[in-house]
Parts: sequence; C-alpha cells; structure tokens
Amino acid sequence: MCNAIFEDQYLLGTALARPIIAKSMIRVAEKYRCDYVSHGATGKGNDQVRFELAFLALKPSIKILAPWRIPEFIERFQGRADLLKFAAENNIPVSSTPKAPWSKDDNIVHCSYEAGVLEDPDHTPPKELWDRTKDPKDAPDQSTEFSVHFEKGLISKVVVGDKEVTDSVESFKLLNQIGCENGVGRVDIVENRFIGLKSRGCYDTPGLTIARLAHLSLEGLVMDGRVRELRDQFVSLTWSRLLYNGMFFSPEREFIENSVVFCQHNVTGVVRLSAYKGNAYVLGRSSDASNLYSQEDASMDSLEGFSPMDTSGFIAVQAIRLKKYGEQKIKDGQPLAKS
Repeated sequence: MCNAIFEDQYLLGTALARPIIAKSMIRVAEKYRCDYVSHGATGKGNDQVRFELAFLALKPSIKILAPWRIPEFIERFQGRADLLKFAAENNIPVSSTPKAPWSKDDNIVHCSYEAGVLEDPDHTPPKELWDRTKDPKDAPDQSTEFSVHFEKGLISKVVVGDKEVTDSVESFKLLNQIGCENGVGRVDIVENRFIGLKSRGCYDTPGLTIARLAHLSLEGLVMDGRVRELRDQFVSLTWSRLLYNGMFFSPEREFIENSVVFCQHNVTGVVRLSAYKGNAYVLGRSSDASNLYSQEDASMDSLEGFSPMDTSGFIAVQAIRLKKYGEQKIKDGQPLAKS
C-alpha cells in the first residue's frame, strides 16, 4: 500500500521482519516471565537498533543481552571467521562456510546476503550466492503471463494460467515462485546504515518486486494525481525511513499509516503482467473503482469532454512567473537563452 523503498532500491525485506520477530519474542518472554531477551545482531549493523527499539517499545521494563557488545565476547570472537571456527569445532550447523564466506538472512519477503567477499563493493557476487532466484540467463525462454488483483490496495488474488490463488500468503508465495523462476528481483547496492556506516548488500526479492510494480501501475490509473504526489514525496519516503531505522513501534509510523489507508480506497482493480529473464513488465491494467481515467478525454482522436482551447488560459497563467523570471535574467545580463 505504501510502495516502501529505501534509497530507491532496497525493498526493506529484513527491516520488515524485525518488528515481527521482536513482537513474538516479547510474547514468549511474557508467557514465561522472562526478565531478559537477547539477539545476535552485530555491533555494526542496523538490526541491533531495530530489535532493541522494538523490545523497549513493546515492553519498556525488559532487559537486553547483546553479545556483540559484551567485551568478553568480542575479545574471544573478533569476527565471523572466529565464529565459523567455533561452530565447526562444536558441530554447530551454519549456512556460512569458508567456501561461501557471506551471511544470509532469509524470510518470505526476501533473502539478503552481506559480509565476507561482498565487503569489497567491486567484487562480483558469486553465481552460487543467489539462493532464491534463477540467474536471468538460465531463466525460461518463454515468458510467464499472469494477473494480480487488488482490493483497496491489498492483493486479493493472483491468477497464472488455470491457477487462481486468493489467500494473501499463498498469493505472495505464488508471486515469489513466478519471480524466482524468471530471475526477477535481484539488486546489489551500497546503502547508508542508520548508525552511520555504508554497507554493501545483495537482495533477492522476487515477489515483492512484482507486487510493488503492479501496485504502482494500478495507482497510476485510479489515484488522484495530487494525492499521489504528496504520498510519494512524504508518506512513502518517511515510512520507509522509519522502518529502516527501527521506528516501527512509534506514534509517527501509526500517524503516517492512517494516510496510507485513506489513499488506497479506490486502489481496486486488475494488473496484467509478464515475467521474463530478470524483469517483470506491465501488459495492462483495469478498474471499475475510479472515474479519473477517461479513454475518451485522453484520446487524440476525440474532442468530446475536453476542449484543447481551454489549455490556452491555463498555460498563460502558469507562464506568469516564468516570464517574470526570464525578464529578470535578461535585465541581469544572464538571458536564459544563452545559459
């Protein structure tokens, strides 16, 4: 509904998961009357902030153990190499290995990869790193066509061939499957962490990449232009930053979400798409929920409902300040025509 995205590329798959994990941990802590909760996030990442802000908002009296900030712990384990060695010596299964020296974090939304060889921002990610999506070069030579149905901004149905799914979780899984098979949703970025460091991350986000594309396409058809402009300039940007920075359980996030729900009342309709070798494409969209788009008004072959002559006054009014600006630049000896 919000089209959340961080720094124009990251769809916030890890940041989305942390409040959910924290909420479940606090529920368990309360059930068993625990005074402490703990997390394994490092002292250089965002997750320590996300977890702990969530813990303290959900249960202000809770105490937190963060091993990566305990002096005795970091004296023994200087980094991931020491931990991998410890895990091997104690038969503890972990996904990272000396041959695959990067960390992996997987959930229904995405799979993220960082650290190890990825810390060099110019190092090409090994082909075997990408766990979730096919290499676009190995994806099918035939495109996959499907449709995504929305009701008030939320996915209500996904249809692929003869298969139709209406459950929200299963619909998202189906979009994941389509994206995975066609190599959709890979990004490799350097982002600005909340704590002030830059970090390189690789992300597999197939289903959400498709869902966001479809949602944006439908909004273009049914959402008021000025409402969308305000949402994009303030709401989406701010909500994304709040989520990334661990401020999910905050009054400002609740405030912003109320406006998100309001602007989605007419976002009901169907978007047809195609997935092919690393990309998803919109084929068309339709909706009965809004009269903002008129094929007749927009047609270059019809003058019904909209007179081109009406734009003369509109342009003249819009040009008033621009003419004044141009006149001033000429007066200052800096005519715009020569700039």
